[in-house]
Amino acid sequence: MARSTARKRALNTLYEADEKGQSILSLLDERIAEPGAQTPLPEYAIEIVRGVADNRRDIDGLLNEHSTGWKVKRMHVVDRNILRIAVWEIVYNNDVPDKVAIDEALNLAKQLCDDDAPAFIHGLLSAICASKPHGAPTDQTN
Repeated sequence: MARSTARKRALNTLYEADEKGQSILSLLDERIAEPGAQTPLPEYAIEIVRGVADNRRDIDGLLNEHSTGWKVKRMHVVDRNILRIAVWEIVYNNDVPDKVAIDEALNLAKQLCDDDAPAFIHGLLSAICASKPHGAPTDQTN
């Protein structure tokens, strides 16, 4: 299954947990055990959801630090979870180039969000990429 599809499935899981106020990992465990009418979650979707859950405090901190006027709690549920996936890929997943993480987030935003979201998401993710320390473990040139 393509990573784009895995990202969308991860977004569905993160969105559902956020809307329900449920623990991300407990919902993930439910979806793994019983996928219901959908096909089982792809491995990369599971990796994303676990990564976001494990690092959510730091991810949200980065989003709050680089967002002007819109803290994570004020963002639309879909927008903030698209951003969480992209930030996890940018900061914690060296297998995904920053540009790909941003492009994938923009594709999701264009499909699922209002007209203003792609520009907001692009600006915020670009600021986070620009702030990464050179030579850090997440540097894509290593």
